[in-house]
Amino acid sequence: MTIWPDLPDKEIAEPLDKAYEHAALIIDSDDAVRARLVPVLQNLLARGAAVLMIVSAKVELLVRTEFCALSDQLEWREPSSFYQRLGFAYEEFRRYTAEQNVQGRRVHIVAEPDITTDIDPSSPVDRAAEYLSYEVVYNDVIAPYDCPLTCIWDARRHSTLIIENVRLLHNHEIIDGGKLVPVQHVPALDYLARRNEIPLPPPPADTDLDLTLSGLGGLASVHTAVGSWTLRQSFSASAAIDVIIAVVEVATNGIVHGDAPVRVRAWRHADTLVVQVDDAGGRPLPPLAGYLAPDAHPDTGRGMWLARQLSDVVKVHTGGGITSVRLHFPYDVTHHIPVY
Repeated sequence: MTIWPDLPDKEIAEPLDKAYEHAALIIDSDDAVRARLVPVLQNLLARGAAVLMIVSAKVELLVRTEFCALSDQLEWREPSSFYQRLGFAYEEFRRYTAEQNVQGRRVHIVAEPDITTDIDPSSPVDRAAEYLSYEVVYNDVIAPYDCPLTCIWDARRHSTLIIENVRLLHNHEIIDGGKLVPVQHVPALDYLARRNEIPLPPPPADTDLDLTLSGLGGLASVHTAVGSWTLRQSFSASAAIDVIIAVVEVATNGIVHGDAPVRVRAWRHADTLVVQVDDAGGRPLPPLAGYLAPDAHPDTGRGMWLARQLSDVVKVHTGGGITSVRLHFPYDVTHHIPVY
């Protein structure tokens, strides 16, 4: 699986000592946690910094064991309160840092992405690989709020390829002794544009739904057909509403910003519902489409942003005169109720 194709050197950004601190902290053992994370937390506590911990139970236990009563000076949150659908997770971090900034607080966030727990291993997409598209956007979108973000990635849980890409997408890395090292990294626009160039696997020959729209008047039939189909797959009524809204928003974009005809196909892959919307405009979507929240960037559209919020993984590709948007709705993630 290719996550990031080979790049010319010019598309790798130079390390900047004054850049927003979005650091990768790679671990492969408990000793690595002690050698890298513990010194960081010691320094932050010594300075009286506000620290939010969103980590696995294993890392939390190790930190609490190392710091004993001092660990109560850290703010702890359940990973499930942030890590839900991938777009939810990204937006929750953006919203949280924006709120802290408004309050005049500078919070150092230590997060361990929980993106593989309870996910069907036969999923049609690699959620860890897809989450990296959100990781690279943090460098720019969260930077104005001045809340440093340290991301823990466990090499025991993720492939070597994922870890290599993690290092490419953060502008700092934390090494032994808690030392923060600025590193060369891939700019968000370059990374996302290249990801969108990767062709989608072909849909199944026989899909559950195959609808064609010639204009906005056909959206009502899409609404009804997608809703009925989702309910037949034993998704709840509230989950079906999320699927409907996401699909209708993307189909509307296809008609308004792309070109008719717009084709909507839907099928089930194990426990994941998949919907693909193709338009005949053949114009590539902007790399940041759906990553910029309308409340923070009023000039951006809401359709793709809603699609990324309401589905889990969104994949995009333009080729052969067709622009395709594929939405994935895993059962467990779509029905997830966060623990706060």
